[in-house]
Amino acid sequence: MSVNKIVCPSTCGITKGVNFTAYETGAKKDWPAHTVELPGLTIPGKHFLKDMLGLTGCEISINSMAPGADMPIYHNHIQNEEVYIFIQGKGQVQVDAQVIDVQEGTIVRIAPDGERTWRNNSNEPLLYIILQVKENSLVQYGLGDATVPQKATVWAN
Repeated sequence: MSVNKIVCPSTCGITKGVNFTAYETGAKKDWPAHTVELPGLTIPGKHFLKDMLGLTGCEISINSMAPGADMPIYHNHIQNEEVYIFIQGKGQVQVDAQVIDVQEGTIVRIAPDGERTWRNNSNEPLLYIILQVKENSLVQYGLGDATVPQKATVWAN
């Protein structure tokens, strides 16, 4: 079980409606202030969003890894695949001893059994988003999982 210690600018907050939750994490430059503590491991720059957004089908985390830092452990998952979306910086992901160079725009999917770790081997922060979902659970997607009500789009100014 993760415990989020949240240090966030005053712009952070949660807005809820009947069918949505919006959460302000703060600007990307503020992501390093987030910390997750796990038994025997503190991960700076990580912020899990499941509880903040009330997610029921996946876990999402936003991450900022300092230059020269790394994930100090290998790990794999029992049933969840992960998707890493890199949005700033450069680094490397290692899966089953294979090294993948990553940078802004790189997306990596890792199966549950893949033993993984990663590092920032650059001189700037490595920012990325991780999505964790149950492998083989996607039944329908896109407009195949949508209904389209017959109504015009109207924006209030």
